[in-house]
Amino acid sequence: MIGGFETPDEGDILIDGKVVNDTPPFKRDCSMVFQDLALFPHMSVEQNIAFGLERKKIPKSEIKKRIGEMLALADLIGMEKRRPNQLSGGQQQRVALVRSLIVKPKILLLDEPLASLDRKLRKEMQVELKRIQREVGTTFFYVTHDQKVALTLSDTIGVMLAGKIEQIGTPNEIYETPKTEFVAKFMGALNVFTGKIKGRNRGNIEMEIQEGLVIGAPEPKSITVEKVTGISVHPEMIGIIPANVKYDEAELKECNKLYGRIKDKFYQGDFTELTVSLNQTDKLINVHLSRRPDQKAQYDMNKGEDVLIYWRICNSNVLTK
Repeated sequence: MIGGFETPDEGDILIDGKVVNDTPPFKRDCSMVFQDLALFPHMSVEQNIAFGLERKKIPKSEIKKRIGEMLALADLIGMEKRRPNQLSGGQQQRVALVRSLIVKPKILLLDEPLASLDRKLRKEMQVELKRIQREVGTTFFYVTHDQKVALTLSDTIGVMLAGKIEQIGTPNEIYETPKTEFVAKFMGALNVFTGKIKGRNRGNIEMEIQEGLVIGAPEPKSITVEKVTGISVHPEMIGIIPANVKYDEAELKECNKLYGRIKDKFYQGDFTELTVSLNQTDKLINVHLSRRPDQKAQYDMNKGEDVLIYWRICNSNVLTK
């Protein structure tokens, strides 16, 4: 709809404060980088980059100058005469990007342009995209289903569900303090507890998630307790020790503590994921253990072992309606 390929059923599309609902795509001040890049296979790098300017009938001297700027920006100098099939995936990506940027759009639309790249190249291109965006200053509107890409690239993130925006905020806000259960789970807070608010205690609220099982979270300041629907916590915030190990009461005083049994263990490379089945309930909790030396003992715990999981109350996040 922003690019003009679809017509909105209601509301207005504004680019730089100007309503563009009835403006055809070729007259809108925006460009698009497609998921499949859509480079012209019969054209060279410089011909691909120049295409938009030639359509606008920009003078040849100006086109040559701008192509030089774009080649330098995307680190493509020396590749001007190559065809797309003579380029690496990352180089093709950069050609598609600067082909769209050379027309100096007010907004650049990117439709999952890194989806087809392998993990290493995807990370490299994320750095490149962020660098180029900072240098040119153009607004990038980037659509992705990859949460890590969104957190890495964005200044502002909007999480959508069924066509409606669930939450808008900075990457830190979206990840650390999701407002709804959907946003929490989508951004990796796989552990969501629901229950009944039982009361308050020293600036915290207490939720009974099962008869006799109570966890706490910081009391929200901007909403009433009645609007609280649950509590979430990220897997990496949770600690774990064998159930038969005596722990320091003072050290875990400000923590939520729950007993359970390890159901599964998955090695993920940079962390190990444990699935813990809580006692008194069939709820499963995800715990991520980093490769830090001080967590080596936890790595030795295995499926079927009884454990105590814990996390600081201040790391609990309150979910609302």
